[in-house]
Amino acid sequence: MRAARVLGVIPARLGSERLPRKPLYPIAGRPLIEWVWRRVRDFSGLDQLVIATDSEEVAEICHGFGAAVELTAATHRSGTERVAEVAARPAYGGYDVVLNIQGDEPFVGEEQVGAATRLVTAGWEVGTVATPVRDLGEWRDPGVVKVVCGDDGRALYFSRAPIPFRRDGEPGPEELATGEFLRHIGVYAYSPEALARWVALPAHELERTERLEQLRALAGGLRIGVAVVATSEPGVDTPADARRAEAQLQEMKAPFIPIGT
Repeated sequence: MRAARVLGVIPARLGSERLPRKPLYPIAGRPLIEWVWRRVRDFSGLDQLVIATDSEEVAEICHGFGAAVELTAATHRSGTERVAEVAARPAYGGYDVVLNIQGDEPFVGEEQVGAATRLVTAGWEVGTVATPVRDLGEWRDPGVVKVVCGDDGRALYFSRAPIPFRRDGEPGPEELATGEFLRHIGVYAYSPEALARWVALPAHELERTERLEQLRALAGGLRIGVAVVATSEPGVDTPADARRAEAQLQEMKAPFIPIGT
């Protein structure tokens, strides 16, 4: 059996409410989108990687550091719609799995990308990843998306609210460590057919209420499998997140970026 062919797409748009001009936000001397691209470009199992943006400015900067870029429509309501536009182009036909790697995840790991991909090759329509909530602050934070799953790993619901709700009081450290309370990680893998079906669905009221695009897919009947990984660093959504990421990158000395590149 041949290995699955995997297309990776990093959607990037300049408009962001909490972090203006997010893809180009400077972190440790480089734009955020460059950190993500450099992190992902050498992952095993990824046959092609492209950045999808509606901004000429973003495209020019991404070309400057060596990325393949596709310009997309400015009317997309979500990253998934932007990814789908690229995946539907003739130049990107023939892939078995399409990966959506969000452009604000500079610490995304090969473990997370591989786990999402394996869910799709195992038969799930969509695969994504979660990790145990680290503390009550994360569980309460509406900027941290939580997910609850069935026994088979199928996503039942995603929310900015602290879920699952605990009637007898907030969970303690031991309960948080059980893995029942999960934080969603912004990586999606889709079969091409599921991706086309997702973006053909009308926007759903749950999607609008929570501002979570994956609720459109759930409400429309798509099966989303969730792989749980041991740990993952949060993404960059605010200036405080950017400062934290910069400190971590400097501490790591960014080993995935050779000096002089």
